[in-house]
Amino acid sequence: MRVTILAIVCLLTISCSNKYKDFVNSEEEYQIIPKPVLLETLNGQFLLDASTKISGTVELVNEGEYLAGLVGLKYDISDSEGGDIILKLDESIEEEEGYTLAVSYDKIVVAGKTSTGVFYGIQTLRQLMPIAIESSENLAEITIPAVTIKDSPRFGYRGMHLDVARHFYPVDFVKKYIDLIAMHKMNTLHWHLTEDQGWRIEIKKYPKLTEVGAFRNGTIIGHHPGEGNTEEQYGGFYTQEEVKDIVKYASDRHVTVIPEIELPGHSSAAIASYPNLSCFPEEPTEIFADQGSKKGKEIQAAGTPKLVYESWGVVDDVYCAGKEETFKFLEDVLAEVIPLFPAKYVHIGGDECPKGNWKRCANCQKRMKEEGLYDAHELQSYFIQRMEKFINSKGKSIIGWDEILEGGLAPNATVMSWRGTEGGITAAQQKHDVIMTPNHSCYFDHYQTEDAKNEPLAIGGKTTVEAVYAYNPMPKELGPEFQKYILGAQANVWSEYMPTTDYVEYMILPRMSALSEVVWTSQESREWGDFKDRLQTLAERFEVLGLNYAKHSIDE
Repeated sequence: MRVTILAIVCLLTISCSNKYKDFVNSEEEYQIIPKPVLLETLNGQFLLDASTKISGTVELVNEGEYLAGLVGLKYDISDSEGGDIILKLDESIEEEEGYTLAVSYDKIVVAGKTSTGVFYGIQTLRQLMPIAIESSENLAEITIPAVTIKDSPRFGYRGMHLDVARHFYPVDFVKKYIDLIAMHKMNTLHWHLTEDQGWRIEIKKYPKLTEVGAFRNGTIIGHHPGEGNTEEQYGGFYTQEEVKDIVKYASDRHVTVIPEIELPGHSSAAIASYPNLSCFPEEPTEIFADQGSKKGKEIQAAGTPKLVYESWGVVDDVYCAGKEETFKFLEDVLAEVIPLFPAKYVHIGGDECPKGNWKRCANCQKRMKEEGLYDAHELQSYFIQRMEKFINSKGKSIIGWDEILEGGLAPNATVMSWRGTEGGITAAQQKHDVIMTPNHSCYFDHYQTEDAKNEPLAIGGKTTVEAVYAYNPMPKELGPEFQKYILGAQANVWSEYMPTTDYVEYMILPRMSALSEVVWTSQESREWGDFKDRLQTLAERFEVLGLNYAKHSIDE
């Protein structure tokens, strides 16, 4: 009797599978972003239901459990290929992040050279599934169109930046941001943790950085220079345990988190906490003539610092380059930060550092004389190179904004080119690695349309989805011998005018989708009209996920 029942179950399973064997799929079922290198559509559909078995080796438990969580099943660890959906490593795949995906009516195989490749194959498989899987309800049955895909990224660095210093976002949102990075097969979160307006990471040796530096007593209202001040305390910070949790969450999704600790400029929150880091501890921080904005660093009668900078922009009150105390402080800070982040890189900023205080500071002038430095630009180069030596001694490399070219580039530095592409071109020609992030194509704090009056407040400028998509990170000015130094590109999300998480979502989506294809798909395979069609389908997924995306950018 037992054999008979088993035979009936087997016959029903075969009959159900055969029902989908010759199913003719439509082109609309293969709307994948970023566009794969090779995609061959096939007849047939795979039926995923409660009886479907997902299996793979122990090395792919993280990826298997991720897929199982998407569809409400379990992952079985197995050395055989007996499952209905099989995850496996394949050394014959050439690219480290490459994958293959084969879907037929009775089996799905996701293979990668590494677990990262398998994870990206799962992201593609996810986009082949019905959009309803993005809801909290598990579907009883899921059909997936048959296909053969071979895929790998164009660039190794595919990043998104997030400024949490101007406006602070909770841990749950940072994880959500990481999920979006992973969904788009991007692999890096550049986490901007310190600024003039807030210090966002716990440093146990210097508790005032979060006791004082993480909170400002007001924020300007409206666009700079402002129409008043909120007069409300604002701020927050991440404990080291929260940082570890976020980094682990990202790692499970094959996203590397690169911390940014700004130096020598954009440092007035640290200086408000520890005034002796300034060239002139006794002077208040001079600010713009803003409406309703208070000064930055002020000293109470007892010598206690107060008032983190409440406006946006650049100030002269930067780390003193002439004091050994400054370097000791920064080395202590980095000694706590570096162990929290397994990433190869630490971003040290290096941008927008006014030299006014250095030019009138006796300590800085003494340093220049002792080191034989010609001008303040060379003093900044000295500052950066000294910090690079320390960071290198900890087994890490530095990234800096393109201003670190001024006065001489640090020996092992990677340059992030933001003031257009010229800095990146120059750095590559000097045989330094480069990440392209030019403001004309990769600044997602810009307006998204000409009609700024009907857009949420932004810093200015205009960067449409089409402008992002049109960008080619490989400068035509570079010959083949220098092209290898272009690691990839990232978008920057500066948060001066993004007070809420919904605001951030609106500013990044769907521009992030466009950039994901720029850094993944070959230049010759990209076409705006084709991408725009596929974006319509991805937008439907955004809807089910409850994301606040810029709908007009898709409808245009």
